[in-house]
Amino acid sequence: MADAKIKRLAQEIYKNVGGPSNVEKLIHCMTRVRMTIIDMDKVDMEALKNIDGVLGVVDDETLQVVIGPGTVNKVAQEMVDEVGVKLGEPFPENINENDHLTDKEMVEAKAAKVKAEQKAKQKQTPIKRILKSISNIFIPLIPAFVGAGLIGGVAAVLSNLLVAGDIGKGWNDFIMIMKVIQNGMFSYLAVYVGINSANEFGATPGLGGIIGAATLLPGVLPTAPLHNIFNGQALAAGQGGIIGVIFAVWILSLVEKKLHQWIPDSIDIIVTPTIALFVVGIFTIFLVMPVAGVISSSLVGAIEWVLNVGGAFSGFVLGALFLPMVMFGLHQILTPIHIEMINKTGMTPLLPILAMAGAGQVGAAIALWIRCHRNHKLTNMIKGALPVGILGIGEPLIYGVTLPLGKPFITACIGGGIGGAVIGGLGHIGAIAIGPSGVALIPLINNGHWLGYVFGLLAAYVGGFIATYFFGVPKDAMQSDTVDNGSIASKSDTVSSTTAAEETKITYVNDTITAPVDGKQVPVSEVSDPIMAKETMGKSVAIQPSEDSKVYAPVDGKVMFVADTSHAIGYTSDAGEEVLIHMGIDTVNLKGKYFNLSVKPGEKVSRGQVVGKVDWTEVAKAGYDTVTLAIITNSQDFSVDKSTDNVNVEKSTIIMKTTPAS
Repeated sequence: MADAKIKRLAQEIYKNVGGPSNVEKLIHCMTRVRMTIIDMDKVDMEALKNIDGVLGVVDDETLQVVIGPGTVNKVAQEMVDEVGVKLGEPFPENINENDHLTDKEMVEAKAAKVKAEQKAKQKQTPIKRILKSISNIFIPLIPAFVGAGLIGGVAAVLSNLLVAGDIGKGWNDFIMIMKVIQNGMFSYLAVYVGINSANEFGATPGLGGIIGAATLLPGVLPTAPLHNIFNGQALAAGQGGIIGVIFAVWILSLVEKKLHQWIPDSIDIIVTPTIALFVVGIFTIFLVMPVAGVISSSLVGAIEWVLNVGGAFSGFVLGALFLPMVMFGLHQILTPIHIEMINKTGMTPLLPILAMAGAGQVGAAIALWIRCHRNHKLTNMIKGALPVGILGIGEPLIYGVTLPLGKPFITACIGGGIGGAVIGGLGHIGAIAIGPSGVALIPLINNGHWLGYVFGLLAAYVGGFIATYFFGVPKDAMQSDTVDNGSIASKSDTVSSTTAAEETKITYVNDTITAPVDGKQVPVSEVSDPIMAKETMGKSVAIQPSEDSKVYAPVDGKVMFVADTSHAIGYTSDAGEEVLIHMGIDTVNLKGKYFNLSVKPGEKVSRGQVVGKVDWTEVAKAGYDTVTLAIITNSQDFSVDKSTDNVNVEKSTIIMKTTPAS
């Protein structure tokens, strides 16, 4: 739970900007809460500036409330948590009073909040970052998968009717048109994945598309094939599949970034893409395609073997475990596996089984609705989440209803396992494209097996209902609203408190701050940002960087934080100064582009040590002021002597001297 100061700041900011309903979306940088305001007439600027803890307010493209490093992230998180969205996501409408929310809006807001809390508890690991990247690559393609898949399914049904003589040959052209549309997605999927992978990994999208296209071996004739360097066999178009494309484009991103550093700017646009495509293209065709081909074929074969041998048992295990995988974000790895199975066998038998997990949630929710009918808040949320849950969108039910209550989440998983057992036991039930689950998946089930999928859905509904009705209803959830049970998520909202560690007293000593970048020192008062120009956050020195891209540590000490967008670093020196290096004005909007820092929080640094690089030329081309500020944010503890004689500065140039305040 946020401490009292954080909650107070969040509430007072909302109060003076016209409430959450007057905010379109909210993000933060290292020092400011940045809000997109709907109606500026509702904002009380003077009251906002006078809030205890607010250092200043800037009315620009966004309304920027300056709070300072260390606190701003907590306040911003508290503000979005109160609304039930994530940072940067659009705020829902009519959110000032929960009574004005529809059942659907209320459960979606609660689900978003619980989901954010669950993610916050999860430790970020390299594996989870990889899974997040996979998700970012495929989520934009989901509508295309659904649309092209449904069109292909209709084409298959019409083709069967044509063969059976139930429709005339006049349908031939119409069926062909639908197949052309379907193939427009699946035949060139490697290109789309290559472009999205390049966007995710920071490579040029067009180059990523070319690498994806290279795996299709355009122009290679069957009579004159390229050969696998490991076994001499002819390479097949698409060998290595989507997994190979993602890996190859990741390599492309590394090569391209290095080339951008090495190649002079005057010839970079010509030389870099040429070398990157040539080197990575050869690497992809002769190394990635053969190796990834073996991996993808083995993976598909292993899954088919498990389903064929395990049958109902395998179906139960997969159906029961899918929701925990969703909760921990591990389900993202399944998307490329589904695609590989569709490419190799024409369908994915995994998707119908895993879809049973959502059906178990539906059964559990219906049981809760009946048993907890006196709890109107809970039943209203269920009414809002059930329709979309039946259609295969399970997050409102998971994060808004069953997971916060605990027991129903487990019994819903059991229901999903029962449905999965039915699908696995019947066998040969697959989806011809990835997309939704629930009832909405029926049109994508491979021809002739949709009835088996419906039996699985019904089994999951019944299994989730029975398990929850008899074993999964918490007693406090059945209480009437007149008993103040707070929220259905009361269990997930409870945070254990810990005893604060005894603070280490800092003994301040005389010290010096050196330039964080090479360049020209300029008057702070001339900085374009009014808050920084007034030195609101502490004594500051401004430097206009030269073309040298290096960034240096200005103190001997420890890195305390690094902005997610890499445009700011915070240090605590061995002498006790808290020094913020803010690189550029409003460069948070670049989201890390052109910034490449090599240090992490907790690392020890030495004055003058290189801690990263910034492509100042590209930052300026993007329209941002590159002026870099060194700010002593606890300057009230020191007497600060700022250098005013320096014009040109470098890493060893002293820009500020400090003496402990008496």
